Amino acid sequence: MEKNSEDIALFDMDGTLCDYEKGLIESLEKLRSPLEQPLKETLSFDLPDYLRARSDLIRSSSKWWAYLPQFNLGFIIWQNARAYGYRCMVLTQGPKDNPHAWAGKKMWIDKNLGENVDITITRDKGLVYGKILVDDWPPYITRWLEWRPRGLVIMPASKINGDFEHPQVIRYDGENMGEVKKRMIELKK
Repeated sequence: MEKNSEDIALFDMDGTLCDYEKGLIESLEKLRSPLEQPLKETLSFDLPDYLRARSDLIRSSSKWWAYLPQFNLGFIIWQNARAYGYRCMVLTQGPKDNPHAWAGKKMWIDKNLGENVDITITRDKGLVYGKILVDDWPPYITRWLEWRPRGLVIMPASKINGDFEHPQVIRYDGENMGEVKKRMIELKK
């Protein structure tokens, strides 16, 4: 397939290419007191103050970000987008009070995707052009779609987005790659 400069697929990192939640739970478990209950598989947004403080401490290390595990669903989408001739770029939200996260994310990209991958770290994903956005977080998806009436979002399935629906969004659960490939091909025409 001939590559068009506008055939851009934007990929989020946390919860899409890297398993942010798994990495944070594993790190929090290492700091758990023997008297505390083990954490559940999924973190809630209303963490107690002491767990929020531990999470902030963990995330303040660029090394923590650099060594997050890969998230398989996102990598499968990345490989397919590249196979169909999309220019794959990373589009990640940068925590405004944590420059170590920015450095760690760059190290993660270099190690897992290669040093030549284009990266945009932003506070507003709606400002960045692409034909496809691959992201797991509904507020970022909604913001991006405000400006993309023909754009496609591929959303790696997770507990945080199970109820989200939109006509331009395909929720990829590992079983429906045929539908994802079909929409990627249609979008290139």
